[in-house]
Parts: sequence; C-alpha cells; structure tokens
Amino acid sequence: MRSAYTVDAVRTAEQALMATVPSGALMQRAASGLAAACADLLGGGYGRRILVLAGSGNNGGDALYAGALLARRGAVVSALLLEPARAHAEGLAALRRAGGRVVQQVAPAADLAIDGILGIGGTPGLRHEAAAAVAAVSRLRIPVVAVDVPSGIDVDGGGLAGPHVRADLTVTFGAYKVGLLVDPAATAAGAVHLVDIGLGARLPAPAITALQPPDVASYLAAAVPGAADHKYTRGVVGVAAGSAQYTGAGLLATAGAACGLAGMVRFVGDVRVADLVRIRFPEVVFGAGRVQAWVVGSGGGGGAEQALRRAVDDEVPVVVDADALQHVPHRFSVPALLTPHAGELALMLEVERARVEARPLHFVRAAARRWGATVLLKGARTLVASPDGAVVVNSTATPWLGTAGAGDVLAGLCGALLATQRLQPLEAGAVAAWLHGGAATLASRGGPLVAGDVAAAVPEVIRRVLGLESGSDDL
Repeated sequence: MRSAYTVDAVRTAEQALMATVPSGALMQRAASGLAAACADLLGGGYGRRILVLAGSGNNGGDALYAGALLARRGAVVSALLLEPARAHAEGLAALRRAGGRVVQQVAPAADLAIDGILGIGGTPGLRHEAAAAVAAVSRLRIPVVAVDVPSGIDVDGGGLAGPHVRADLTVTFGAYKVGLLVDPAATAAGAVHLVDIGLGARLPAPAITALQPPDVASYLAAAVPGAADHKYTRGVVGVAAGSAQYTGAGLLATAGAACGLAGMVRFVGDVRVADLVRIRFPEVVFGAGRVQAWVVGSGGGGGAEQALRRAVDDEVPVVVDADALQHVPHRFSVPALLTPHAGELALMLEVERARVEARPLHFVRAAARRWGATVLLKGARTLVASPDGAVVVNSTATPWLGTAGAGDVLAGLCGALLATQRLQPLEAGAVAAWLHGGAATLASRGGPLVAGDVAAAVPEVIRRVLGLESGSDDL
C-alpha cells in the first residue's frame, strides 16, 4: 500500500531520525537520490546542461548538492539563486568546488531544470521572482525535476493556488506527501520517485493511502468462492437503476454488478430497462427479493427517491449514485457508499463546482462527515473517504475513462463488492475504483472506449490481479 503523510508528520519523523545520524547525512542521502534520478532521466550526466533553481533553506540545499554531484559527473551546472543572501551556504560551496557556477537569469538553453525553490514548508503559490524564473524555464520546454514537491503546491491539501511549478518528475524524500497523490496538485508533480532516506518506522499512520496490486489481491481473495459456496453464500446484489429516459444507465449499472464477484444480480426497475437487461444478461433475476446490498440511482430519474427509501428500509448496505444523491437522508441508518462526481457533490454541499474541483480532498472528507457515510468522489484520481477521515486515492484510471456511463458501471461494481459481505464501504469503494480504472486501461489499449468495454474487462482484471489462469486445459 502506498502511504502519504502530512508535512507535520514528515517533519517529526525527520527530526527523530536526525537525532541518530551525523549532521547533514539526510541531505546527502536526498541529494544523491536526486542526482541519480536526474541522470537517469537524461540518460547520463556528461555534457548535459543543467539549471538549478535554488531557494533558501534545505530544499535549495538538496538541489545545490545534487547539482554538485552532477557536475562531478561531467554535467555543466548553473544555479539561479532566488534569494542569494539566504542560499544554503554549504550546498553552494559544494557546487562551486565541483565546477558549477551561479547565474543571474535563466539561460537560453538547458537540457534539464531542477526545482529547488520551496520545500514542504512553503505556502501555496510563488513570489514574483520565483514565478518569473519558472515561467522562463517553461518557455525553454525542457524537463523539470521537482525536489521533494513541486514548488507552490498545497502540500497537505493537494490544491493549487497561484503560480506553481509543473514538473515532469518529482523526487520526494522519505515518504510520499499528500499533495503528490491528490489532484489537482498531483497533476503538477508528474511522475513521482521516492528516495528512501531512512524514515521508516518513525512515520505515524498515513493521512491517505493508495492501493497497490497486492492490496487489491488481498481484499479480493476473500471473495474467491470455496468448494462449498453457492450463489446465495457469495452474495446477491440488487440493482434499482435506470428509467424510461435513461435506460442505458440501468443496463450499465447491472453490467458492473454482474462482474462475477457476487453470486447473483437482482434487478428491480422500469420494464423497458428490464427488457434490455434480460437480453444482455439472461442470468439476472427480476423483481423484489432478498439481497445483501443495493445499488440505486444510476439514471433513476423521478423514481430514484423512492428506490433509495426502499433500499435503506431493507437494512443492507447501499450504493447511492446519480439521481439518488439528491435524496440522501440527513444520516444513514445502514452502511452507505455515495458515488458523486464533482458537480453532484457541489450540488449536495451547496457550493460551486469549481471549489470542489480545486479542493477535492477537503470536500470529500466534509461530505463523509456530514452524512456519516463513505463518499467516493469520482475524478482523474478518485478519492474514497470514510466518516472517520480515512481516505484512499486511486490513480489507475486512463483519461479515456471520462465517458458517459462509466460511473454507472462503477456503482454496480461497488454494489457487487459490498454484497460479498467481506468488505466495508471504504474498502469496497477503493477496490472498485482500482478495478474500474484497471479495466478501462486494459480495454482502452491507449485509445477510445465506451462504458460497456469497461464492464466487460473487469473479470479479466480480477483474474490478473489474483494471478489466476485465463484459461486451462484441465477439464
């Protein structure tokens, strides 16, 4: 599992470690990892022209020491000091000893820029001088490597306020920071490379986490049927979705639910939707009956409110999507997983959509607290938050997943995982988002796709993550 931490948590861990190692050891470890990453990105260091944007403090020191290491490898290294009087003295001396030089402006040609302007203690946005230097580098159209975090981002909140660095690669030290995994700041970080400087067990519980394949496999293993299992013991997921206006939404939510994780899918809804479901999924059963989880609201139109009320009265976990989100109770009496996109969450919280998109981590947590439910905020990096503040971020998606009906598939998949009765809403939402993004990536093959392609690819992603054979000659 990938874990990310707040600034205070990282600083506390660093201080504890510094008390046990020689002075400057952590900076040397960081600079060595940074220099190696830069050389790898460039395919070597000899003869490369590298510009260091160095601010004051330790972040600038990391960048200057890395510049010195690269200069010793034959790179031509220049340093632009944003605050010359406060530049890291030892790092600057090391750079000069290695043959590096200080410049007064961004050179017209370079192969790589190192952003060492602000560290994790910087406030969002950049001052005028720094912003001007970053703009000049941007005009060069060269790769930018950020030191620890891209300068100017909101490190703890994941937001962007004012000018900031947009990196191709961020080399972060000791631990991932929240803003490197959460949008919109994560977009500014580019690829993220973690350098181990020895923080290890000194770190507290993470602020957010991101599932990796072994984590997903561990959660899914509980849903693998045993020899004695049958369709009822594996769970029945009920789908109350679709309407005369949105027949496809009901079909796609059913497709997500029919991924094979639950033992049976039961559909309740508009007869026109039911006819489509019956043709596409003859194994689905129709009409009221016992289920272990409900999926309601996808394309539900005017019937979504009543469908949600019936689902909650059934006293089983419920996935609340699309039209049903307008009718959520003040507090849920059953385990609930809400699946809004930014516009829907903005409407629920009565704020502007732009505010949600600018601070998704803040608002998904606020919604989870307000309704006492787990909230899955869909986006390029989907966030799943529980009422206690725990958050899981997903980054498996492809931009091609931004297509009509994909959210309906995700809602159905969430319901299937809840119906197995092995996962809590936070876990079910996180695993579903991971599988959903993985299925889209697999189905897309780098190009366009539609929502039905995503649903069809989910079983193959499950097989792959569990390490199951796609086929067997043993009959």
